Amino acid sequence: MDLGLSGRAVVVTGASSGVGLATAAMLLAEGAHVAACARDGVRLEKALADLPRAAGARLYTAACDVLDAGDVRRFLTGAGEEFGGLDGVVNNAGRSLMARLAETSDEQWRDELHLKIFSVLHVVRAAQPWLRPGAAVVNVNAILSRQPEPKLAATSAARAALLNLSKTLAAELAPRVRVNSVCLGLVDTGQWRRRYEQSGTELTWAEWTSALAADRGIPLGRLGTAEEVAFPIVALLSPRASYITGSALDVGGGVARYV
Repeated sequence: MDLGLSGRAVVVTGASSGVGLATAAMLLAEGAHVAACARDGVRLEKALADLPRAAGARLYTAACDVLDAGDVRRFLTGAGEEFGGLDGVVNNAGRSLMARLAETSDEQWRDELHLKIFSVLHVVRAAQPWLRPGAAVVNVNAILSRQPEPKLAATSAARAALLNLSKTLAAELAPRVRVNSVCLGLVDTGQWRRRYEQSGTELTWAEWTSALAADRGIPLGRLGTAEEVAFPIVALLSPRASYITGSALDVGGGVARYV
């Protein structure tokens, strides 16, 4: 299916690895122009250097800290000027804090809330002057936003705040711009790879993640891949999804237990 993304310009934050990198790769393969950023510009350039792209697809990259409003304005202005406007934004920058309520300091609470909210607000504010009618914003969130995890107390609350903010943005920016969320479950990313290495386990990665999936009650019995998350993100950016806004799509192997 032609998703109608050829020649459309899309911003992807946190694009040097994981879901962000997979999303940038999929967009380029669809013929979209991609403006990609990450805090580490050298790592970003290396990650994107050899990605295949459809004829005519262009790539603009810059080092950018999404928590620095000035950095974000410079990046979005550069991207908007490079492509003559923007048709999509993927807010993907983020991390999770593995800590229970009693283990989480006030500073960690502030950091989590600041990251989850302002990494999106800064980008959307700076992108607005460049967004063309029919543009789409996709906020990468987590199933934690609706189904809190005790081991991720601050992250769960911050994710819930982002889901609420995404609803507000969908109403505020309509009908010119659509805003949707993709909510992740457990995905094979560098973060989980680091936790595996730090665990000291004698299990293989496959055995460890299988046990993790069983412990978390994932019906599909495994972690997802970055590409499996990138596809619904790209689909929501497509003009073929033009009547979808204010929605949140779970991509978690069935782990969500709410109705």
